[in-house]
Amino acid sequence: MEHWEALCPDGLRFVYDDTLFRPGTDSFLLSSLPRLKRGLRVCDLGCGTGLLSLLLLQRQPELQVTGVEILPQAAALARRAAEENHLSGRLTIVEGDLRSRALPLTPGSFDLAVCNPPYYSPGSGALPEQDALRTARTEATCTLTELCSCAARLLRWDGRFCLVHKPERLTDLLCAMREAALEPKRLRFVCSKPGAAPSLVLAEGRRGGRPGLTVEPPLLLRQADGSPTAELDAIYFRTQEDML
Repeated sequence: MEHWEALCPDGLRFVYDDTLFRPGTDSFLLSSLPRLKRGLRVCDLGCGTGLLSLLLLQRQPELQVTGVEILPQAAALARRAAEENHLSGRLTIVEGDLRSRALPLTPGSFDLAVCNPPYYSPGSGALPEQDALRTARTEATCTLTELCSCAARLLRWDGRFCLVHKPERLTDLLCAMREAALEPKRLRFVCSKPGAAPSLVLAEGRRGGRPGLTVEPPLLLRQADGSPTAELDAIYFRTQEDML
């Protein structure tokens, strides 16, 4: 069953299907990491039904975003979302395997690549029975190393790669980024509340960047009393705070 929701009052509308991977907090949190400016050429790797692409366009309407998605049903919904939001010319969906060099994507043509990737390596646990959920949850069709290699190929020199992952895969993530010449430059851990262990990590690498990593203050989702933080409210467009 399809569901359509607005990112904010009078904002862009996104779609998801119960048979596909449902949208989560991860994409919202990741959308707050890139430093966006007008005219950036962005590639959303494994874009699903287009939520992350729409979040970036909600924050900075003057982007040129290309989404790449391997699942035909998800790519079709992402195209419908682009049409519903009148984003012709600003959001393009390419269906296919992001590892394939046959995709109509010019190497070195993007300023920013983003990805909310599968978190778990093959064999790390029970796999979902549905192909769509297995693709979204595990590296069954694209490993972390392959993902970083693809991002490096598509980015211009000094272009940025932003993604979200699990802290327990941090070593794998940083090694894969550096191996692909995407030097890790920024890390930000996500914690549910003050004093809690991180549940996610946001990372940014720069193609051809020099060594030097900044660990930013953690992104807290809740106050000690359980109420959402002002930053989380801003990420979910509940306030007028500028997140650009």
